[in-house]
Amino acid sequence: MRLSPTLSVYIGRHFLLSFLALFAAFTSLILILDVVELLRRTAAKPDIGFTLVLEMALLKLPHLGQQTFPFAALFGGMVVFWRLTRSHELDITRAAGVSAWQFLLPVVLIALLLGMFKIMLFNPLAATTLSRFDVLETRHLKGKRSALALSGTGLWLRQAGDAGQTVVHARQILQQGSNVELRTVIVFNYAGTDTFYSRINAASARLEAGFWHLRAAWILVPEQKPRHEAQLRLKTDLTASRIQEGFSPPETLSFWSLPEFIDTLERAGFSAIRHRLHWHSLLAAPLLMCAMVLIAATFTLRRHRKGGTTRVIVAGVLTGFVFYFFSDVVFTLGLSDSLPVTLAAWAPSGVMALLGLAMLLHLEDG
Repeated sequence: MRLSPTLSVYIGRHFLLSFLALFAAFTSLILILDVVELLRRTAAKPDIGFTLVLEMALLKLPHLGQQTFPFAALFGGMVVFWRLTRSHELDITRAAGVSAWQFLLPVVLIALLLGMFKIMLFNPLAATTLSRFDVLETRHLKGKRSALALSGTGLWLRQAGDAGQTVVHARQILQQGSNVELRTVIVFNYAGTDTFYSRINAASARLEAGFWHLRAAWILVPEQKPRHEAQLRLKTDLTASRIQEGFSPPETLSFWSLPEFIDTLERAGFSAIRHRLHWHSLLAAPLLMCAMVLIAATFTLRRHRKGGTTRVIVAGVLTGFVFYFFSDVVFTLGLSDSLPVTLAAWAPSGVMALLGLAMLLHLEDG
């Protein structure tokens, strides 16, 4: 027997409303906690007001909110199936010849669509707002003096010195271990933050302890004759590890721009394991959403006796914690290159999906 469109819309609508209600509750709690944490971090900075703190918390909220999608799907599914079971609606549906797999279908499809919405639309929004949050955090909380960006045109590096700002551009980057060398280098020197006073063109620049070692450098100062230096030192506080850490974190790059950035990073000779792992984790999000619905169904499709509600809630909470712990462990193994990136990214979603399917097969068909 086919599931009627009316019943499909009815079950799907209740799941979507439960998901949205729980997602709103989770994000509201996260916002409150994040505001409190930012107020603690800015307590010793009287120049930072509550308006800026609230702005930073709101900018970070989409990034934190997208991490609650699986848990909202899990608890949203549990709420819907538990209510339908308690009201005997699922019993009537079963009596009409509709199997559990049929009335699970609309919920699974909606979970799949929510997962696709997360990676295609919500993730780009979260990446954009998190990038803005990182700028404000770097400027107001961390007080960092340097920043860099890697693009198709090469490396752009900004560092601050005693005399003002320095911007370094290189078309090629070569890295071997802790050795970093830039090729076809242009250095722009500024007095303060925006008053240009000189430019240096160099064939290469090698990072050494406390300075860039420039070779075949031409120094150009407005209204002065160009001067050539075979060797030149440019002071810097950067190290190879700080350069590596300074690249855009994968969380600040959208689902659509990550592949291009990974390719650029690898062509420059830098490791892109973290970015590649994040990319595959995003691809696995729709499967994870479906898996959470299947897990929710295994807890709530059977009628429980007195006290069963507490057991179901505890089981759901424990499942959430186990999944979070398992995902974190597997992600760490992938980041350390102990597991292949694809396996580390897809394993949590795949394991949860297989577990949900096995438990449902046992309950319904076993």
